[in-house]
Amino acid sequence: MPVSPSSASKKPRASAPTGSDRRPLLAPPIQAPRLAIQVIERMMTLLDALAKKSEPVSLKELSQSSGLHPSTAHRILNDLVLARMVDRTEPGSYQLGMRLLELGNLVKARLNVRDAAAGPMRELHRLTGETVNLSVRQGDEIVYVERTVSERSGMQVVRAIGGRAPLHLTSTGKLFLANDDTRAVRSYAMRTGLAGHTPNSITALNQLEQELDEVRRLGYARDNEELELGVRCIAAGIRDDSQSLVAGLSISAPADRANDGWLQALADTARTISSSLGYERAAEA
Repeated sequence: MPVSPSSASKKPRASAPTGSDRRPLLAPPIQAPRLAIQVIERMMTLLDALAKKSEPVSLKELSQSSGLHPSTAHRILNDLVLARMVDRTEPGSYQLGMRLLELGNLVKARLNVRDAAAGPMRELHRLTGETVNLSVRQGDEIVYVERTVSERSGMQVVRAIGGRAPLHLTSTGKLFLANDDTRAVRSYAMRTGLAGHTPNSITALNQLEQELDEVRRLGYARDNEELELGVRCIAAGIRDDSQSLVAGLSISAPADRANDGWLQALADTARTISSSLGYERAAEA
C-alpha cells in the first residue's frame, strides 16, 4: 500500500519515561526574598556592632562580635563602604559613615512635635475629659499649636490655635522660664514688666523666681487662674533628641474641676511624645 506524503512526514512521538526514571518537573524554590532579608539582617548586625564603638573597629573584631565569617563580613562591609554608610579608616578597620548622619538628619527634620503629639493628646483627652493644649515658645510668649477641646460644659476652656499668651501667666510658659537661667529670667521681667491679667497673676520678680524654683523642683507647672479667672492649667515639658525643651503639654479646666489626679497621666503623655522625638534615646546614650 502506498504511503501518503503526510503519513511519511510524521515523526514518532517520544514516550514519557517510565518506572523509576519518571520524575515530575518542579519549579525551582524561590529563595531570593529570603536571601535578600538575610543580607539585610547581616548588614544591620555589622552596623549595630560599629555603633557600639567610638573608635574604628577591625574586621576581625567585627567578625567575632557579629558571628559572621570574615569573608562574609568583608564582602558586606565593602558594599557599605561604597554606599558611604561605612568608612574604611585604614586597611581592615571600619567606622560608621557620613551617609548615616545625612539620613538621620533627614528623619530629624521631618519629625514634627505637633504630629508626634496628636495621638497621645487624644488619649489624654479621653482619660481626663478636659481640654489638652500643645504650646511652643516664641520669644516672650507661648503659641498654641494644637488642642483637643472639652465639651463637658457650656464653659469652653480653649485658646484658639495660633493664640498667644505671656510666659509668666501660663503653665507652659513657666516651664520655659524655669528652663532659663536667672539672668534670662530677669531680662524677661525687664522687657515685659510682668503685666498681669487677673488678681492671681504673678507680677513681682521675686514671686516669679520662687514659682520657677518650685517648677524646677516638681518637674511640672501650674497656672492658678493667672491668665483667666475660673481656669486652671497644669503643664509638663516635651523634649527632643538634643534634650532641648521644645513644647509644653497642658490640661486646662474650669477651676472647680481641676484635679491633681491628672498629673501622672500628663507626665506619662509628655514622656511618650518626648520619646517619639528621640529624647529618651539621647538621654540614655
